[in-house]
Amino acid sequence: MTTAGFSMRPAGARQEPELLPDDARIDLNADEAAAKARAVLADFDRDTVGLTAVKRRLAEIAALLLVSRARTRFGLSASKPSLHMSFTGGPGTGKTTVAMRIAEMLHALGYLRTPRVVAVTRDDLVGQFIGHTAPKTKEAIARAAGGVLFIDEAYYLHRPENERDYGQEAIEILLQEMESERGSLVVVFAGYADRMEKFLSSNPGLSSRVAHHIRFDDYSHDELVRIAELMLSRDSYSFTPDARAAFDAYVDLRMAMPRFANARSIRNALERCRLRQAIRLAALREPIGLAELTTLTAADVRGSSVFAQAG
Repeated sequence: MTTAGFSMRPAGARQEPELLPDDARIDLNADEAAAKARAVLADFDRDTVGLTAVKRRLAEIAALLLVSRARTRFGLSASKPSLHMSFTGGPGTGKTTVAMRIAEMLHALGYLRTPRVVAVTRDDLVGQFIGHTAPKTKEAIARAAGGVLFIDEAYYLHRPENERDYGQEAIEILLQEMESERGSLVVVFAGYADRMEKFLSSNPGLSSRVAHHIRFDDYSHDELVRIAELMLSRDSYSFTPDARAAFDAYVDLRMAMPRFANARSIRNALERCRLRQAIRLAALREPIGLAELTTLTAADVRGSSVFAQAG
């Protein structure tokens, strides 16, 4: 009996691994690619808050590919799994970040040739005149070749109310590429859940080619505050206790307001806190040190117009 790990084949390399005898045993944990994929998942877990279901799905996909690689070592024939996906959720829930981490993970496991993510919208794919759409769509696909094509607000590709719209042409080209490039290009359709449902149901051919549907829930209040602290820590800032309490109150108020965009709104709020801190420090007529440069006070938080609007 032979016990073997996987070959040290770099991601994207063309060299075929040596076939193993039927009585060989494979240690999935000895696979170098598995170690890289675990490192990507560990970084993702450390750098993000919440997203439990998303992280679980990524781990499932990693397991699927590891087993697929193991079957290949025994010469078992099987089609490459389709990994085209839909991401549904509100703005600022981490869809683009997850797309980047998925690209890294799939590249580590040899499914993709590159960890590149090309993010596009309807304007990048659909032309305004006859003959313009195909070149635009193919150019976007070419840029994403071997990686991930991330189509944000993908439902805008489909405008049935406009008979002269060229979005359907872009969809047809995407369908062809998704099938012919299976295993070397992952297409991710992203947007609000209700609109994505309508978009995918309008085209059975498209829906049948999207194997994984990942839902991104809105963050809770506590998760948003933890995200804020994580963002501040990365940039060597921190709240004073009073500022932390003020930011708690800010999040409560901001979540109830229009155009709230989860982590994106938190990031913008922190940028404005930093701006107010900078103005406050620049106005001081005395030397300042490391503590002042890295600390956000309650005044930096409560200077937000959100408090004024709330009365």
